[in-house]
Amino acid sequence: MDSNNKTTKTRLTWFIPFRLASFILLFCTVVFWMGYPIFLRLPLILYASANLSFLLLIVFDRNRLLPGVTSAIVAINFLLEILCEAGIIYATGNVNSPFAALFILTIVSAALYYRLVGTLVMASIVSLAHAFIIWLGLAYASDRLSANALQTIFHSEDGVFYSILLHILIFYLVAFIAGYLGDRLRDKDMKLADTSLALRRAKLETDDILKHLNSGLISIDPLGHIVFFNRSAEMILGYREEEIRGIHCEAVFAERMPELSRCLMNSIRLKQAHVRSEIEIVNSEGKRIPLGLSISILTQPDHSIRGVIVIFSDLTEAKYLEAKIRTADRLAAIGELSASIAHEIRNPLTAISGSVEVLRAGLPVDGEDQRLMELIIKESKRLNKILSDFLTYAKIDRPAYTKVDLCHVIGEVIQLLYHYNVCTESVDIDFQSDKSVVYMVGDEDLLKQLLINLAVNACESLEGGRGFLRFRVETSEHPGKVVLFVQDNGSGIDKETLRQMYKPFYSTKKKGTGLGLAIVHRICSALEFSIKVDSEKGVGTTFRLEFSEFGIAQPDQAAPEDLMTSV
Repeated sequence: MDSNNKTTKTRLTWFIPFRLASFILLFCTVVFWMGYPIFLRLPLILYASANLSFLLLIVFDRNRLLPGVTSAIVAINFLLEILCEAGIIYATGNVNSPFAALFILTIVSAALYYRLVGTLVMASIVSLAHAFIIWLGLAYASDRLSANALQTIFHSEDGVFYSILLHILIFYLVAFIAGYLGDRLRDKDMKLADTSLALRRAKLETDDILKHLNSGLISIDPLGHIVFFNRSAEMILGYREEEIRGIHCEAVFAERMPELSRCLMNSIRLKQAHVRSEIEIVNSEGKRIPLGLSISILTQPDHSIRGVIVIFSDLTEAKYLEAKIRTADRLAAIGELSASIAHEIRNPLTAISGSVEVLRAGLPVDGEDQRLMELIIKESKRLNKILSDFLTYAKIDRPAYTKVDLCHVIGEVIQLLYHYNVCTESVDIDFQSDKSVVYMVGDEDLLKQLLINLAVNACESLEGGRGFLRFRVETSEHPGKVVLFVQDNGSGIDKETLRQMYKPFYSTKKKGTGLGLAIVHRICSALEFSIKVDSEKGVGTTFRLEFSEFGIAQPDQAAPEDLMTSV
């Protein structure tokens, strides 16, 4: 449809001026040359009206919504033009009239609008009009307006018949040539319109792809001026394309990122590409970020440089992940070594503790010796607890996933809490759930250990041992998700502690091992739970855990370091 409209507009671009020229020529001939004869006034007025109607229709119907009306007016215009031309020929010498060439203008005009067949039809109408007007003139001259007047044409001594035949041959020859060329021109226009449309679409698609690349893309000309700058480049480098397009790259980048400017100019001067390199730049916020870039050289057929294309990306996240993987590998190796050492320490520690208890029971010790033996036994038990917690922390690697009734597990945890010294009768333990049975995917033992550690930590934060501990389960917030809140109204956690509370052996308590919340964090990482904490000093703390309600664990949760806090 777009191609046809384009072809129609191109055709009218040639047709309208040609029609105006024909009208002006006929008007001047009739009015100034012939003195505006009475018998041509009505045809000329109708012809002028048809021309005006055609032009007005073209102006107001720009979207070509009335093609049938336009074609009808054009046909009427041609017929009235032929009528005026016939009248001019009749009044200016008939067979000897020099204005017979006006018919050729009409045929050429028709070739600009109609195809070859239509042009030949127009030539036939012109030939009939030419023969008829000559016959009519001869008939009036001989006072015999009848069919017998045709004999005048064939018996005329002036060669009227051959003149008519010659004109008709010329009309058809012009019609054929003009129609053929018009068809070729029209086909070329259609192909050109299709090619132009395809080229525009390809350009739009290419520009759209380049604009929305996740990697930054810059192109510069052989002189170093910026030609193209996509959206990712704007976000990474902190410049806007409309502000720097056409400006020399050194003037743009030299101040904040001189290394990038130097790489670009070296590539132009040395005609040298860089497959992969890393540099460091300063973004618009003054933050130093690593940049991975690749520079390609565009060359002309004669091997002269045509420009440079730079593709780059922000390596901050990649560097962070790389460092995190290295840290995880290092911690895994340290964990294995530490677990082995803990086992080796635990065995002689048990022997020492047992031996001291035997000595205390068998020997009559008192005073300072008694106090020292009790201190050895107490510290041995504390050290044994630290080793037990550490071994628990180290072995949380591969959970056994099963279908777990969360409400039942919470009920068992509440029963166990009453056997802990920190959970006294003054602690109000509450459990709320929007469903009586909530199934989720996880390891029941690890989940139970996670909840116990959170609950004990909450009870220890209650000042004076008084307050509440609340477990709340919600399943309506996200379809297929279970959200568990563990809430207390204890002393709360300050911002500095929030940033470090998941680190192993970090504790703000005198008797704490610093592994309780580290174990919670490790279990959440192993089970791929999302954990967040909201705490306010002096008001209380709420831990929020989110996991899958049905039979598939969600592997797309945040990485361990991202499971941290939101205050």
